[in-house]
Amino acid sequence: MSTTLSNPRDLASPQSLKVALAQVKLTVGAIQRNTEEVEAAVAEAHGADIIVFPELTLTGYPLEDIVYRADLYAALDASIERIKTASEQMAIMVGYPEIDGHKIFNAVSVFYQGTRIAHYRKQVLPNYGEFDEKRYFTAGNQTCVFEFKGHQIGLLICEDLWCAAPIAAAKACGAELILSTNASPYEEYKAAQRLQVLHERWRETQLPIVYVNHIGGQDELLFDGNSVVVSEQGEACILLKHCAEDLAIAEFSEGKLQNTHLDNRSVNGMTLNNDVQNDAALYQALVLSLNDYIEKNGFSSVVLGLSGGIDSALTLAIAVDAIGAERVRAVMMPYQYTADISVEDAQLQADWLGCQFDIVPVAPMVNSFMDIIPGLTEDKPRDTTEENLQARCRGVLLMALSNKEGRLLLSTGNKSELAVGYCTLYGDMCGGFAPIKDVYKERVFALARYRNTLGNAIPERVITRPPSAELAPDQKDEDSLPPYPVLDEIIAAYVEQDQSLADMINAGYDPDTVKRVVTLIERNEYKRRQGAVGPKVTRRNFGRDRRYPITSQYLASMLERTD
Repeated sequence: MSTTLSNPRDLASPQSLKVALAQVKLTVGAIQRNTEEVEAAVAEAHGADIIVFPELTLTGYPLEDIVYRADLYAALDASIERIKTASEQMAIMVGYPEIDGHKIFNAVSVFYQGTRIAHYRKQVLPNYGEFDEKRYFTAGNQTCVFEFKGHQIGLLICEDLWCAAPIAAAKACGAELILSTNASPYEEYKAAQRLQVLHERWRETQLPIVYVNHIGGQDELLFDGNSVVVSEQGEACILLKHCAEDLAIAEFSEGKLQNTHLDNRSVNGMTLNNDVQNDAALYQALVLSLNDYIEKNGFSSVVLGLSGGIDSALTLAIAVDAIGAERVRAVMMPYQYTADISVEDAQLQADWLGCQFDIVPVAPMVNSFMDIIPGLTEDKPRDTTEENLQARCRGVLLMALSNKEGRLLLSTGNKSELAVGYCTLYGDMCGGFAPIKDVYKERVFALARYRNTLGNAIPERVITRPPSAELAPDQKDEDSLPPYPVLDEIIAAYVEQDQSLADMINAGYDPDTVKRVVTLIERNEYKRRQGAVGPKVTRRNFGRDRRYPITSQYLASMLERTD
């Protein structure tokens, strides 16, 4: 079925059409604030004929189970009335959840001069990875092409563009231009992947596409913006900023984009093989994610344990860049195995970045536990229990500071360590947000080097020293783990690419190493379930993407088939 709507007040002959792309930051559930963002962008886009906002504009994305609340729709009704009032001089395209009987739709409407002149319901509902839209929404079944100022415009919503049928149907109904509202989450190389998809849709239809994406952090998800206009010639001609709010106006005349190189805009990370750009894009994404988690949840400041190691050093730099040094407190908590250079490097980094820094020895706390534990365990020999006591004492101290000062505690673990459980539950895993939990160890080093290109942030010795938890004499990570380049590749193959043990062994990895790493990944699911949330930046993160049972015999059966 198809729907064609028109506005009788528009001229029959085509005029130049100015389309504003409003890449604005929205907050889930903040309907009034989001409406104010729309009104402000409308004022800023003065002179445009129509302005396009991201998917589910008025409520933010994803709403999850909030979408079931009846009071949500009363608030949306009031918001839509404000949008109608703001549409006197400019058509406004906004998204929102729409309830119709017992069904809920992911919808978008265009309002002009107080009237709804076009309406569309998302047809393709993603239900993979981080998406659960079939849990919440009913798929629409109508194409929307409407006439505005002599132009035939088709409407689509995000996933509709990742399939060929919806845009083909819009063209069959006479569309000359596609406007798409989107909430496409960030992961590395995603901006380039979107451009490939958009180019494919253009190749099939020859239609210009205006693609407006969300911007900002939302729990584990991060939206990177990178909104784009694809011209009638299939070129990405107008590119909005990466991980920042932005607004641009594209002008169309007789089906052609006129301002093809607006402001010479460019997007970091658009080139797949440019390591510097990709590091910059990822670093900006992590900063934005942390900033939004702090600001949207009302935290005044953060605290973290600064060990003199690479992970906490990168986390500190991200925190300072996200909210400013005056809101960041770093605490070094040395024990007898902590190297002097670790204390020196932590102090130097704090001085460089200008944040509050404290040194609090944890020996009194640890020794108190050491005196008690033997009597409860029948004098069993020392093992990792005593090592973990150090980490847990540090966690207790940091949580106390978080509690007393209202600071968000940042957990500093990376993806490689979380994958294999090389972290202490209720110790260094303590925290409310984990900025680098989806960043592999080798990438941590690359991001540290990138950050230093912007100014002194992480002492060189922190980057070049062999990684160590410093929980035992002369301890090195590679005493317990394979070298990180190998470890990262095996984790990526198993977790992100779903390769079997046989696949990895046939690819040349040592069989015993593969079995050991996979065993560690599966056995530590219980730890990851209790860890802090953090931004998804890879193809598949632990948490929202990868949902594995804690109790399972799948690993045992895999190992039996491989032996």
